[in-house]
Amino acid sequence: MKNTLIIGASPNPERYAYRAAHMLKSKGHSIVNIGIKSGEVAGVAIEKPVDIHHDVDTVTLYIGPALQSGYFDYILETKPKRVIFNPGTENDELKAILKASGIETMNACTLVLLATGQY
Repeated sequence: MKNTLIIGASPNPERYAYRAAHMLKSKGHSIVNIGIKSGEVAGVAIEKPVDIHHDVDTVTLYIGPALQSGYFDYILETKPKRVIFNPGTENDELKAILKASGIETMNACTLVLLATGQY
């Protein structure tokens, strides 16, 4: 199972990040929720991007490009194997930085990947 860091986690059930957190947990993946809102999602507290998690396989993005620059170093320091750019989060600048660091990037929907067994 893949430890997944969700950037843009939200306690709002209408948000795709919320749905992804629940689906990841239901499929047996462990999650780390990172966001600006306080609370919890799928039984896991939402953290601020302070503590670096070094056991991350996948980062899945749910924040747009305008907010991502504040997370560049944080993502790089976690050293994930891959970063998933969900629809609306695509960012060529961040992709180039990640690829230069040997991190795989994907334009994909985490929910679809999970639902189709491609995660």
